[in-house]
Amino acid sequence: MSARPARIVDPHVHLWDPARTDWYPYLSGGRELNMGDVSGMSRRFDVPTYRSESAGWNVEKLVNVAAATGMHSVDETLELDRQADRDDGGQPDAIVGGLPPTETIAEGVALLDRQMGATRFRGVRPMGVSSDPLPPDELLGALEERGLLFELMAHPDQLVDAAQRLERFEDLVVVVEHTGWPRSADGAERQLWTSGMDALAALGDRVVCKLSGLAMPLGSMRVDALGPWLTQAIETFGVDRCMFASNFPVDAMHGTFDELYTTFTETVAGLGDDAVDKLFATNAERVYRI
Repeated sequence: MSARPARIVDPHVHLWDPARTDWYPYLSGGRELNMGDVSGMSRRFDVPTYRSESAGWNVEKLVNVAAATGMHSVDETLELDRQADRDDGGQPDAIVGGLPPTETIAEGVALLDRQMGATRFRGVRPMGVSSDPLPPDELLGALEERGLLFELMAHPDQLVDAAQRLERFEDLVVVVEHTGWPRSADGAERQLWTSGMDALAALGDRVVCKLSGLAMPLGSMRVDALGPWLTQAIETFGVDRCMFASNFPVDAMHGTFDELYTTFTETVAGLGDDAVDKLFATNAERVYRI
C-alpha cells in the first residue's frame, strides 16, 4: 500500500440538498438521469458529511462546483458563500459558479458580476443544455477581463474544437473538467480523447486538467480501470498542470472516498513527494487561489 499524500485540496465537490427540489430536480426524481442506481449521490451532502467520508485523508481545503440548475446556480454561489461564513468553518474555500444561457451577452455579464459579490467565487462552468460546451466569445472575454477561470465540460469529440476557440484568450485560465469527460473506454473514444487532450495541453500553462469524474463512464474506481487514463493525462499536461479531485458525492455511486483516493495514490506511487503534493494539493491551491 502506497503512503497517503501529506495533504489534500479537493477541487471538485458538490455540496447540495435534494430537499431543494427547485435547485436540484434531478436528485429528487424530478428529472430522469438515465444513470442507473443514483442513491449514492441523491442525498444531502454538506461539509460535515464530506469530512466524515474523507476521514483518514488530510483534506485541508475544498472547492464547490456549481450543480444547481440554470439560474439557480447563481443563487447557489451566493448562498454557499454566506453559509461558509456563517456555520461551515469557512468552507468551501472556493466556489465555481454557474453560467446559465442568457438571451443577451449583457445578461450573461451581469450574472458574472452578481456572483463576484461572493468572496470565494473564482469562475464558472456552463449550466444548461447546449451543443456547444463554450459560451459566446464575448463572455469568455468577460471572464478573462475579470480574472475569472472557465471550467470546460466537453466530451472527447468536442475537445479539439474547444481548444481552437480558446486559443485566442491567452490570459483565460481554463480547467478541463473530469479528465476530458470520456463517455466510455471504447478505443475510438480513447483516440478522440487523446487528440483533444493534446490540443488543449498545447495551449500552454493556463490550461490545466482536473483528474476526476472517470468512475462514472468507466463504472469502477480500480487502478486498472482509472490508472491508464490518469497516467496519460498527467503525461500530456505535466505534473504542474494536473490535480486530483473527488467529484463527490457523484462518484460515490461507484465506491468510497477511500477507494478513490487510494487509486489516485497508487497511480502516482512512483513519483516523488514534491510531485505528489502538486497533484493532490498545491496545483489546486494555485489555480483556485486558496
